[in-house]
Amino acid sequence: MRGSYKSDVLHPMVGVPMPRYDLLKKNRYVNRTFVQTSRGCHQGCTFCAEPLMNGLKFRYRPVDEVVREMENCGSRFISINDADFFGTPTRPKEVMRALKGRGLRWQAGVTSKLAQDDEMLELAAASGCTMLSIGFESISRSTLKSVHKHVNRPETFAALVEKIHSYGIMVFGLFMFGFDGDDRSVFEETVRFNRESDYDACAYSVLTPYPGTLTWYEMKKANRIVSFDWDKYDQGQVVYRPAQMSGDELRIGQAHAYEAFYALSSIAGRFPVRGRRHRGQWLIYNMFMRKGSATDRIDSVAAPTPAPDTSPMPPILPVKREWRAAVLEAAGTQKLEPFAETGCDIA
Repeated sequence: MRGSYKSDVLHPMVGVPMPRYDLLKKNRYVNRTFVQTSRGCHQGCTFCAEPLMNGLKFRYRPVDEVVREMENCGSRFISINDADFFGTPTRPKEVMRALKGRGLRWQAGVTSKLAQDDEMLELAAASGCTMLSIGFESISRSTLKSVHKHVNRPETFAALVEKIHSYGIMVFGLFMFGFDGDDRSVFEETVRFNRESDYDACAYSVLTPYPGTLTWYEMKKANRIVSFDWDKYDQGQVVYRPAQMSGDELRIGQAHAYEAFYALSSIAGRFPVRGRRHRGQWLIYNMFMRKGSATDRIDSVAAPTPAPDTSPMPPILPVKREWRAAVLEAAGTQKLEPFAETGCDIA
């Protein structure tokens, strides 16, 4: 095999073959059937590798092919595995209209902006949506602005959760710790906000500077990346030096956030006694996440490794003048390797 494989164009989403779902060890997972309706994302968050791998524009699968896979995948519970299923105002509505009346139950990852749309939520509920996973990332507006997540406004988060609940849909909040604006108070403050705002479930990840992102270049320029071992870049291990805490404090704070949000008292207090949310699915998620929160993360601070002698191609995101300078300085005289559709090996 060659060391890297490159494509000059992004692959069209027409004629994508059915995955071999029969090979999946289904006893290991809560979500077992993942269907993509699109690839790409136009948000351009500085920490995200999605646009590097799949482009800044959306590519869509034909709706009839999406429905055919859902109907024949062997499950009536579907996870739509798009970077942002609600990425544009019209396309998701086409898919949801096609799903109405088929008896499917589905969940998807979306961004917060179009999740405010009542018509979108009404169609989602009518077509079988049980849960929306939303990348809220942080409850700090200044932090969100610093990483180009302008679509998120923390002052609207609680009202958005309440609105989605009114349609009988659960909210899985995705949050990230370790931004430069985060200090040791961020863990407790975030969990308190999540509990008070009645999030159904939350996942707390560690900021990960994926190679090729602006976050990676900024940290590399500042000599803050500790480990270049790709196996450690899993959003659970600390591979860099945080700005306002130690790596151990970030690891321990993330673990405590999980423990606090999924404590039995928290689960009991958040249980959806009223409304149309699916209580069985709600309980399965909370107990599954509670079990995961007990995972020993003692080795979650990655060991230092030497820097590689290659660097990924500068990012294809909206770039400020100071970011471009950081990218070029970090790249230096190193060999630049472009990201392809299949990814890039930096080792």
